[in-house]
Amino acid sequence: MLTAAVSRVLSGVTQKPASRVLVASCKYSNNATFEIKKCDLYRLEEGPPVTTVLTREDGLKYYKMMQTIRRMELKADQLYKQKFIRGFCHLCDGQEACCVGLEAGINPTDHVITSYRAHGLSYTRGLTVRSILAELTGRRAGCAKGKGGSMHMYAKNFYGGNGIVGAQGPLGAGVALACKYKGNNEVCLTLYGDGAANQGQISEAYNMAALWNLPCIFICENNRYGMGTSVERAAASTDYYKRGNFIPGLRVDGMDILCVREATKFAADYCRSGKGPILMELLTYRYHGHSMSDPGISYRTREEIQSVRSKSDPIMLLKDKMVNNQLASVEELKEIDVEVRKEIDDAAQFAMTDPEPPLEELGHHIYSSNPPFDIRGANQWIKFQSIS
Repeated sequence: MLTAAVSRVLSGVTQKPASRVLVASCKYSNNATFEIKKCDLYRLEEGPPVTTVLTREDGLKYYKMMQTIRRMELKADQLYKQKFIRGFCHLCDGQEACCVGLEAGINPTDHVITSYRAHGLSYTRGLTVRSILAELTGRRAGCAKGKGGSMHMYAKNFYGGNGIVGAQGPLGAGVALACKYKGNNEVCLTLYGDGAANQGQISEAYNMAALWNLPCIFICENNRYGMGTSVERAAASTDYYKRGNFIPGLRVDGMDILCVREATKFAADYCRSGKGPILMELLTYRYHGHSMSDPGISYRTREEIQSVRSKSDPIMLLKDKMVNNQLASVEELKEIDVEVRKEIDDAAQFAMTDPEPPLEELGHHIYSSNPPFDIRGANQWIKFQSIS
């Protein structure tokens, strides 16, 4: 009887998975110091530090965020091929250290504007995976109510997602002008690609930002290809961090999240001190083609892509740092991977089943705060009501 009673008691105790018991029993370091690659400098006497401290808490957070962005983009690829996502779709897998590192180097009250390759930054700025994937599939629960799609996602202090190459440059300078006008000690990160760096409006934005001493960090994400054209074939000078001419610049290893974080902190402090704009070039790489319509192997080899994956993958680099310095175990990181995959799968299921916005909402949200008014449709007899 005693044996039976003990058995009944033990059967009611929830057993922890073996992996969780193993993780809980491990002794981890609270932090570790790492050497990071020195940035190339232009018109700067000093640059970001060449050593930095990574805490276990931050390391786990960065790892989960980068893994989430990677899995979200791979899921978007799958949904596109299944025709749940239509139209333009530009993925950023391979560039995760850029989005997560930039966010780690600024404050939530600072501002960010970017190009059409915006999914990763949308997530780091606070949007949920569910709202991003639902926007990609054009559903009501999307972050732009299903009307923006891949290139037009917005969050608090995040201004998109811009479909016109380089158009975000002057807009970012304008946001920085607002920061200076309000005197709120905030900065604006203005991102563009190596292809957009050759646009005239980027140079115009440089000029205005320097002339008016604006707290603007211009960031060129150099992933080595503008659409299908390598930087060497498109630019007379590939030193993009020097393109500001009269604006100081630095070139950063964009595949190492710690390099990106420290460079961003340095650039933000520079702007907040009243010295005006600064330019950062992030050396990075995208695994997918320019967009989902580009297989990405007609202008580069599979071997090149695989070489970057095996030597410079940003998630792999962070994982190795954490495991080798006792900030985490392989088993713990595998648990995070499983958790992330479940979150992505659940969000994808939601994005496929949430209803599309009805036609009568086509004119909604033109203004953020305005009394309702009528707008005409494709011809003068079709009317839609616009509600803020």
